Amino acid sequence: MTSNHLNTRVKAVAANIRNKREELNYTQEYLAAKLNISQNAYSKIELGYTKITLERLFQIAEVLEIPIIDLINTTGAEAAQ
Repeated sequence: MTSNHLNTRVKAVAANIRNKREELNYTQEYLAAKLNISQNAYSKIELGYTKITLERLFQIAEVLEIPIIDLINTTGAEAAQ
């Protein structure tokens, strides 16, 4: 897997997180508070600037009340690019 392809997938996961948060009408501040991080740190997650742990990904999925697969499924996001 090339670095460019991996970066594209990371950005797609970040977009999935943002899209689901917006769908639920949650603010970045709300998610950040639930994750015990700053809003700025959370924003960097959604922008794909920060690498997150698997544990953090599970936490985000739990706050968004969705299966983690919904966040990491990048098939549709990749096709759109």
